[in-house]
Amino acid sequence: MTEILASAGVGFAFGWLLQKAGLSRYERIADVYRFKDLTVVKFLLSALLAGAFTLRLLDAAGLGSSLPVPSTYFAGNVLGGVLFGVGMAASGFCPGTVAAGAGEGRLDYLVPGMLGLVVGALAFGFSYPWVFPLVARDVRPGLTFAVWLGVDPWLVVVLLAEVTFLVFYAIERSGGRRAGEHEGPSEQPRSEHAAQ
Repeated sequence: MTEILASAGVGFAFGWLLQKAGLSRYERIADVYRFKDLTVVKFLLSALLAGAFTLRLLDAAGLGSSLPVPSTYFAGNVLGGVLFGVGMAASGFCPGTVAAGAGEGRLDYLVPGMLGLVVGALAFGFSYPWVFPLVARDVRPGLTFAVWLGVDPWLVVVLLAEVTFLVFYAIERSGGRRAGEHEGPSEQPRSEHAAQ
């Protein structure tokens, strides 16, 4: 029962953060693929970094041995990632934003979004027996970046932090604001200031 309550609590917190960050809006998701609004990229990188750091702390406290590491299926991961990315770019939805938008009472998320989740789950369930053997040929149980690279897991967290900060810096330098937004009245041309 506690596992169900903990899962529900984490899901509620994640949905609340998605909604508060405005990531349950279609424009925010679609604009990532148009390179107009990279807020989602910053949110996901922050979540990955926080999760990696937390898992390392749990492991250091002796609680990490109970955390399961799912097997890595290279072909399945690549195929699933491409399918997920294409679907997300085409629809402007992902499972988390569908749930958050439906929780807001948005009909466009509640009806086609939830319908898409159900249809996708059914398609996965029916195709699993013949698709899974094709994509599960190259399986690596318990593979992590640290194991793959043969380095200390904390080094992977440090590298992830550096990559995250570099991406944030690049986004800010390239004008990571939404298209059409301006800094404010202070960005008037110099000639206007001189005329006043």
